[in-house]
Amino acid sequence: MRRPFVHLYTLMAGALAVVLAAALGVTLTARPAWAATVVVQAESYAAQSGVGVEATADTGGGQNVAYLADGDWMRFDNVDLGAAGSLTASARIASATGGPGTVELRTGSPTGPLLTTFPISPTGGWQDWATRSATVTAHPTGPQTLFALVRSTTPGDFVNINWFSFDDGTTGGTAPGWVGIDQAAWNAQLAQFRAMTPATVPAGTVRVPEFNATCTYSHSKPDDPIVAPGLPGASHMHSFFGNRSTDAFTTAQSLSANPGTSCTPAKDLSAYWIPTLYQGGKAIESDGMIVYYGSRLPDPAATVPFPQGFRMIAGNAKSQVPTPAGSANQFFCAGEGGEIGRSADGNWPVCAPTAKLVYQLLFPDCWDGKHLDSPDHKSHVAFTYTGTCSGDHPVAIPSVSFVIGFPTSGSAAGFSLSSGMASSIHGDFFNAWDNAALGQRVKDCIVQRAKCNSAGTF
Repeated sequence: MRRPFVHLYTLMAGALAVVLAAALGVTLTARPAWAATVVVQAESYAAQSGVGVEATADTGGGQNVAYLADGDWMRFDNVDLGAAGSLTASARIASATGGPGTVELRTGSPTGPLLTTFPISPTGGWQDWATRSATVTAHPTGPQTLFALVRSTTPGDFVNINWFSFDDGTTGGTAPGWVGIDQAAWNAQLAQFRAMTPATVPAGTVRVPEFNATCTYSHSKPDDPIVAPGLPGASHMHSFFGNRSTDAFTTAQSLSANPGTSCTPAKDLSAYWIPTLYQGGKAIESDGMIVYYGSRLPDPAATVPFPQGFRMIAGNAKSQVPTPAGSANQFFCAGEGGEIGRSADGNWPVCAPTAKLVYQLLFPDCWDGKHLDSPDHKSHVAFTYTGTCSGDHPVAIPSVSFVIGFPTSGSAAGFSLSSGMASSIHGDFFNAWDNAALGQRVKDCIVQRAKCNSAGTF
């Protein structure tokens, strides 16, 4: 693909992203009721006494309540403790002194029933974080008012708190279509990422949070390992990029075990695919796709890498509506001369002989932090509309964008997709990056807001 496409990603503005999100058929949904892990950010209190707030020193940690001492407290409203049964309560804490002291969680009032107690011991410093967990065998059910009370027999500050969480053990993909993360593997990946030392950004580097993988067409199959796993031939025809082994039986393990890829860098073993484009009944395969990884957030510092096996879909294969000139969800012409006309049905551009057909597909950039996939392959992710990732999708992930070029200028006869009209364009992403390679790029390029190339260098 010619170099002019490189700047297309950086032109995406927040307003355009909102329009694209609507055009791609993205639906924002509430957290599924069965997913009973609830995370309460410590700074989200409804009332407090003696509490200050500061930014955590670790990437992705957000804010914490700071330097708490005996008698300090916080109130949290509408904390859903789920149904009756065993509950694992956790607190992410940091302490330079360890107290001695405890953090109590009580329901209803400061003197209400004791839910659990977290003994506080030194973690190494005020920003050296550790997670403490306790099993709660009986608890009130449903939404509760929760009080966190700090207790110590000695004066002085002794604990910082980042968040509390409550898990009834039913997360992890037990509901149909929801695929939970391997929490231990994810914790290890995050620890590796947070321990990485960022590279020094040279003077003169373009300060845009971005790196990319440059990919060529690999193969075509009527398969879709996300929508129709294990069912060869069950899909419309797809054009695959990246991992050359991708088929209906693809898994995270099979991608990692098959190092052949049509992408640079070679450590990106991910699978990417789109519906096949046809002109006059003949398949027109892309002459190159750039997969941009960036951020549209005002502050991309909290962005974390994708977990192994993460997948998502952008676009709507079922959309069959006209996309005339001026529509948000449309193909366009890139190169000298640009668009010189429209197809007879108005849905496709006709490009100058010196230009070619291009499409840019934008994926969501916020994640629920719990699931590798969801029943509609979209509900575990969301587009940010506020410049931050919060609510049911609090985790900032790289904003993925496909920029796909086709070696054709088109004609009045137009094109078709294997999924139907131009409006049905969609794309799939199945992550199989090497953890270290992806993590270092996120750390160097996105977190530091620096434009990198396919090699991950400035």
